[in-house]
Amino acid sequence: MAEQKNTNSRLVYSTDQGRLCPACGQPVAGCACNRAKALAKSDGVVRILRQTKGRKGKGVSLITGLPLAQDQLEELATRLKQRCGAGGAVKDGVIEIQGDHREALALELKKLGYVVKLAGG
Repeated sequence: MAEQKNTNSRLVYSTDQGRLCPACGQPVAGCACNRAKALAKSDGVVRILRQTKGRKGKGVSLITGLPLAQDQLEELATRLKQRCGAGGAVKDGVIEIQGDHREALALELKKLGYVVKLAGG
């Protein structure tokens, strides 16, 4: 009986580099094809919404639709967190700011030239 090798298997995590892009095999943080996909998904409108789901009732403001690379998102997140006086993080191309700061975030992003839409309730 001949052994068949599974050609569909590929490395998705490395202890040296963390998560790897399934398309090109590069680390997710430095993946050019992932960055290109994120830029292509954006419709040019930055959406700010409030979410409490899975956070034990504590609200967080989510900013989606920014056509920026990961390092630029982190710089912008730092600026927005300082503006709001709150903590936060960048996860999967979405900026999370702790608390309901939608109005202040909208003003700051409009100053930077983005088209902003408040979404959700």
